[in-house]
Amino acid sequence: MTREDELVQIIEHHNDLYWVKNAPEISDIEYDKLIRELKAINPEHPLLNVVGAPLVSSQGEVHHQRPMLSLDKAYSLSEVMTWAQKYARTPDEKFLIQPKYDGVSATYDNGVLATRGDGVVGENISDKISIIELEDVDYRGPLNRSHVRGELLIRADDFARIWPKIKIKSGVSYKNPRNAVAGVLSLEESYVLEAIRYAGAKITLVAYGAHSWAVGLDELESYWNTCVEAIEQLPYPKDGIVIKLADAAYAESLGETAHHPRGQIAFKFTNVRKPSKLLGVTWSFGKNCLTPIANIEPVEIGGITIRNATLHNVQNIIDRDLKIGDHLIIERAGDVIPYIVESSPGEERVDPMITHCEKCHTELIRRGVELCCPNPECPGTRLQRLCAAVKSLGIENLGEPTIEQMMNTLHVKTLADILNLLLTDILQLNGFSNLSASNLLKEIERAKSVTESQFIASLNIPGVGAVLAKKILELMPFETLRNASVEDLDALPNIGPERARTLHDAFRDQASFIDELLSCVALKKDNLAQRPTICFTGKMPEKREFYAKVADELGFREVDDVNSNTTLLVTADATSPSSKRDKAIKFNVKIMTLADWLPPEYVKKMETLQDDLFGAF
Repeated sequence: MTREDELVQIIEHHNDLYWVKNAPEISDIEYDKLIRELKAINPEHPLLNVVGAPLVSSQGEVHHQRPMLSLDKAYSLSEVMTWAQKYARTPDEKFLIQPKYDGVSATYDNGVLATRGDGVVGENISDKISIIELEDVDYRGPLNRSHVRGELLIRADDFARIWPKIKIKSGVSYKNPRNAVAGVLSLEESYVLEAIRYAGAKITLVAYGAHSWAVGLDELESYWNTCVEAIEQLPYPKDGIVIKLADAAYAESLGETAHHPRGQIAFKFTNVRKPSKLLGVTWSFGKNCLTPIANIEPVEIGGITIRNATLHNVQNIIDRDLKIGDHLIIERAGDVIPYIVESSPGEERVDPMITHCEKCHTELIRRGVELCCPNPECPGTRLQRLCAAVKSLGIENLGEPTIEQMMNTLHVKTLADILNLLLTDILQLNGFSNLSASNLLKEIERAKSVTESQFIASLNIPGVGAVLAKKILELMPFETLRNASVEDLDALPNIGPERARTLHDAFRDQASFIDELLSCVALKKDNLAQRPTICFTGKMPEKREFYAKVADELGFREVDDVNSNTTLLVTADATSPSSKRDKAIKFNVKIMTLADWLPPEYVKKMETLQDDLFGAF
């Protein structure tokens, strides 16, 4: 038997397990390796063009108006870029970035719900419509559109809340959302479907265009991590990302193979995911809330040993029904921050939730999706707020351990207390000599000359950082802002009633503290309109926010596009084509590479940033 024959036999066996018996024995990673090996040996083998579909209880065949094919796959960003550059007609060709859902592909046409089947002929499953909910752009409700293509799945929040109560014939619950969807679609008994509907359980048909991000070719690499992180927050089972040409007519003109359309491709998450286990949860203090961090069974991904992963907020734990002892799938999204993308109940489960603050023992409260300590004197919250405040003023060399020492030794409570420190005070701290104390004092003195936006950011008003503060100050002077009504603030663009109320209450409740702080600093206007403008293009080592902060500190105002008024364009690669670079040449705008523009001290920061990130988790 040749290796090709052996591979065909193995793949057909696993296709039967996955699609027919709904009992896969290997992971997607291992299956995809088999497919790629077969493709390398014989790219024309017909098995490579097979479009799989689960067995369902069918009411008859449905011929699709247009084929519902599988997608070609990419396993790295470089493969995605190679595909995108192949089909892009210009450097700013637009692409849509969408989730690749892990469910059952389906179409709904004028009252008929059908599976993908072999791509040409599907199975009529209209008897399941009573338990199907549609999610489309700005819509969630009954199936009421004339035509929808999408994925049948169970949302993570629905699965955690309802589906554990629903038992299959063996008396146990479904193991995961995909098994549940496949199992329900195979049911023939109408009374079982009615019982599922009565229990409040449902399957969601998510339209393929319900969640979509438009990105130009020249920005695809630089925005990749942002898109990955946004997609990971969506409450659906998913196993990758779909990248498609935004120009539907052009994509259609490219045609298709027997297996996939040429105008789109799927990026699989398989090369960055590993199984693990939740060993515990650490509750880390932030300036406005407690942030849960998952302590996981160590797992190596991409040469890095991961021991912790972000859990975002308390609502995420509740929605996922996460318990200590649960089995996890961990991913380094965009090769940076470890995330939990899937979970399943462990054999022994312990609730990780806490009810009282570990620092001051005050009973915790919920504010939206966050868990917070309401005690304004809580040392944990106060420490983090002080850390954030000194960073807002640009005091970079005053870290958390030193601020904690200041609180314990010098009885520092507010930012004003730090700004009023003397040399003799700093010398009382462990580890400070005359030289280091003098250097810190000089940095504190420099920070007393601040812009209005820095000052507002230092107040730690939820949702209001330096960037938003600058936008507000362009529309309303600081003196007016302090006494503005909720209605006046709500009338400003991009504020909204909730943030307007937060701003108003913060300025009212912190009035005496603001007056005390103003007595310590020399406030100056931002003068944003007079600042030179800077624009960035190309894939860069860190997120765009990092460079925006550097630009702000260097006196630039960041803009999104290049025009005749732009001062400087910074590009990751001087030889790489982009629409922004073409405009810069046209308008005679100065162009610099990132390496030439970035100051030496920030180059050092970039070299250590990844280590710092993993240290934080």
